[in-house]
Amino acid sequence: MKQLLLATNNDHKIEEIEAIFKNRPLEVELLSPKDLGIDIDIEESGNSYLENALVKARAFAKASGLPVLADDSGLEVDLLDGQPGIHSHRFLPNPNASSHERCLHLLSCLAGKPKPWKAHFTSVAVLYIVGGSWYTKKNIYTHNQGQIFGEITDTIRGEHGFGYDPIFWIPELQKTMAELDTKTKNQISHRALAIGKFTELTKWIIY
Repeated sequence: MKQLLLATNNDHKIEEIEAIFKNRPLEVELLSPKDLGIDIDIEESGNSYLENALVKARAFAKASGLPVLADDSGLEVDLLDGQPGIHSHRFLPNPNASSHERCLHLLSCLAGKPKPWKAHFTSVAVLYIVGGSWYTKKNIYTHNQGQIFGEITDTIRGEHGFGYDPIFWIPELQKTMAELDTKTKNQISHRALAIGKFTELTKWIIY
């Protein structure tokens, strides 16, 4: 069975990606950096989701020598000119701020602005294959984007998910992202949509 390293130190994201893969009958062993004893802190210095995903993919591929799946994602709010965007995790000066604190800060930025507070989540996922492997003589990568559209609600609701999920309202479902059950979220989320588009992933696994 082929091995694929998930290029993230975020336990919540690892759990989510593992759940997404359970919805797809793919014979692949997913590994976390902790599984391999890899402990590196990546500075996300890119100017786009793709650039940040590639920074992570290349760093973890170099550290492991394995094919890597990386992603970068963020919440974009129309009335905030697309903020926090690629800075979603670092929207507060405190790098150790909790998800709850980030939600409260975002709501404070929207206070007094006219509703509805339209927003969307974006994820760009990268599949990175290390050069010199049986698959290719050079490093190659492919990427996909997934998005889900909704609104920001001023009521924090739901116990599932992480990040801004408790204030991201999906009108069609009349729930926040954090109120969705795991199966539903991992079918419609921005990350699930980005990963689900990888026909190259299937080809690599069965090659």
